[in-house]
Amino acid sequence: MNEATTKQYENENDGSDRDRSDYDVVVIGGGAAGLSAALVLGRARRRVAVVDAAEPRNAPAAHMHGYLSRDGLPPATLLELGRTELSGYGVRLRTARVDDVRAAAPGFAVRLAGGPQLTTRHVVVATGLRDELPDLPGVRERWGKDVLHCPYCHGWEVRDRPLGVIASQPGSVHQALLVRQWSDDVVLFANGLDLSAEDRERLAARGVRIVAGAVERIAVADGRLRGVELVDGRALPRAAVFVAPRFVPHDALLTSLGAAAEAGWVTTDPAGRTSVPGVWATGNVVDPRAQVITAAGAGASLAFALNAELVEEDVRAAVAGARAEAP
Repeated sequence: MNEATTKQYENENDGSDRDRSDYDVVVIGGGAAGLSAALVLGRARRRVAVVDAAEPRNAPAAHMHGYLSRDGLPPATLLELGRTELSGYGVRLRTARVDDVRAAAPGFAVRLAGGPQLTTRHVVVATGLRDELPDLPGVRERWGKDVLHCPYCHGWEVRDRPLGVIASQPGSVHQALLVRQWSDDVVLFANGLDLSAEDRERLAARGVRIVAGAVERIAVADGRLRGVELVDGRALPRAAVFVAPRFVPHDALLTSLGAAAEAGWVTTDPAGRTSVPGVWATGNVVDPRAQVITAAGAGASLAFALNAELVEEDVRAAVAGARAEAP
């Protein structure tokens, strides 16, 4: 973040709106989904606040990919650009954690950690998820660099190099078959995964080698991944390794409000409405497969529907007021 933008962002978080409690929407989470929703709502002249803990999931990655016109941009730069755009539409930005969201007629009260309580008509939760990584030495150290998850995000950068996939769940077979598209030298480290005869046939047909035995660690030297070491002492040089983390949504605020969930994920309608009226959710907190560009689009789509709902609320209030004033 450059000096001018940093100063601007600090000014927007100096507490000058500490007593303000009349927001149309409070967006919790300032990643691609949350900022995109806030941008559309700000341009619709809504009173919007974005509260963000400043802990983006993709912080370890040097660049993001697959985002039209922004391919290769550092993730932090995208967020900086987004925050700068929002400030031009009067959207308030706060760096803080949200401790609690509760119903407070006619909307909600959003309590910030060590800060004020904001009241709002609607709440958008865009708090994302965390990657629960395999417990192997070297994985966390190199995560987002040469220990990777998504080949659509990083496959091009490691194309035609010796690649590995460390199995951690049944879906690792699909991951290995997918990674094969970027290199003809792909090894699946079975790591205790019970491969079916069909799995083995499919992998062999695509030229993916299978290495049996438990993985001991990711070998790292001179600040880069060197290969994969197995418990039995074998070591296989690799330029990059793919693993499948377990996705854990940051959905405590949603579940505490009673939002319905299915298979461990809060459910929404296509527009982003949860089962709790006035509470919306978008991005990775409800969609583990959403990439940055997908999350941004989902946030924008949600904002269109949310603003339409606000319009209907405004019309009902105006009609009721007019009737009350009528002779």
